Amino acid sequence: MSFVQRTTRGFGSPGKYIQGPGEMDRLEQYTSAFGFNVVVLIDSYLFDTISERLRKVYEHTASKLHMEKFSGECTLKEIERITKTAEKCKSSVIVGIGGGKTQDTIKAAGAGLKIPIICVPTVASTDAPTSALSIIYTDEGVQTHCIYHKINPNVVLVDTEIIVKAPVRLLVSGMGDALSTYFEARANAESDTANYVGSGYRRTEAAMALARLCYEILIDEGLEAKLTAERGVITKALEDVIEANILLSGLGFENTGCAAGHAVNEGFALIPETHGFYHGEKVAFGTICQLILENRPKYEVEEVIKFCLSVGLPVTLQDLHIRPSFENLMIVANKVAMEGGLAHAEPFRVTPEIIYNSIAAADVLGGYYKELYKNQ
Repeated sequence: MSFVQRTTRGFGSPGKYIQGPGEMDRLEQYTSAFGFNVVVLIDSYLFDTISERLRKVYEHTASKLHMEKFSGECTLKEIERITKTAEKCKSSVIVGIGGGKTQDTIKAAGAGLKIPIICVPTVASTDAPTSALSIIYTDEGVQTHCIYHKINPNVVLVDTEIIVKAPVRLLVSGMGDALSTYFEARANAESDTANYVGSGYRRTEAAMALARLCYEILIDEGLEAKLTAERGVITKALEDVIEANILLSGLGFENTGCAAGHAVNEGFALIPETHGFYHGEKVAFGTICQLILENRPKYEVEEVIKFCLSVGLPVTLQDLHIRPSFENLMIVANKVAMEGGLAHAEPFRVTPEIIYNSIAAADVLGGYYKELYKNQ
């Protein structure tokens, strides 16, 4: 964790962000702006349907299309495979269609080859498409390290007709991840911790405003977005929440920084029972822990817990299948308080003891409000 050494402000973002129904069918218009040799990496479970669709999109055009099926993990081996494929095809642009690991793979390959990249997320569960970093895993799915790139994706293209067909739980998980954005931005601003742009800068007022807007959209429109997505209906509320999950959350975390909310999620990775839960589901509970850790006002904690309950995000350890034993919580607390970890962006000294207490208190409060709202 580094602290700002100068007053210089920094802000990073993708070159273009485009969102709307049917945008996948206009992909060739966006790739041809960079050249006509196109390599596309597609998530395996979508490969058959998406590849057939893209063949129709690209036929009778000047572009040459080559499609690859994603292995499932963003590993150094997979990055090397896609890099060699793009070199062989003399690719002028690489496209990633799928989840966050697909996007991270093509970002790394494109950065290595110094060619443009276009991220096409098929779920709104992650803010990976907008950022200039790739999270690297082993073949077994264990996170090893991050690679920071010099530039963000050239284009992020979001087809909301595809997003609305994905499981609603993924949309809600994305809300959980986005929920942390403003609170973690505020913690970083109070501690004057460097953001994740380049070598690290002080955050801009624009970044703070976007982080706050992300939270406001979730509170105002999150429940409506979930309910309409369950019916497969695209509304303005759903479009707004998709933007919050992908764009505002992405710009927010990269330009302001993460803190205890994400640190608790990293601690939960050491508890095997949580492995069946999505990133954003664990971050949502981590956000409640962060608010208690910071001793924020009661109304703020209540608003966050009530929101989580309304859309179906975890508010107790039981919701995450975690046994609230001292041993379990200290495993998490020691990881969260680890030197150099995300929790040290908080504007005070973080210790395993206070992390333990905040997690236990969040569990108690979550259970209290769960019972309270159930009886209303």
